Amino acid sequence: MEKINQTVQFHFFATEQEAKLIQDRQKASGIRNLSAYLRKMAIDGQTIMLDLSGIKELVTLLRRCSNNLNQYARRANETGSIYAADIEDIRGQLDGMWDMANKAMAELAKVL
Repeated sequence: MEKINQTVQFHFFATEQEAKLIQDRQKASGIRNLSAYLRKMAIDGQTIMLDLSGIKELVTLLRRCSNNLNQYARRANETGSIYAADIEDIRGQLDGMWDMANKAMAELAKVL
């Protein structure tokens, strides 16, 4: 076995809980040497960054739709009638939210 000249050191701090998690994952990986495990994870491990702006926009639309629906229900209770334009407005908002939800799920499926 060829000796590798490893001369650069890395130091970091972890909480007790993080240290336990690292040790548990090291044991589960079957790598006995902590340095080898950390080196392997630093080189080959993956970090997933998710852009959740679509989800945030979806939540905003959901809040607006919910607010509008409450206003329409209040008006229907007060007047005893529902306007066709109000129903179409809600339907359009819901269609938009379903489109956004489907796009968000498709994007998440690409990551997973």
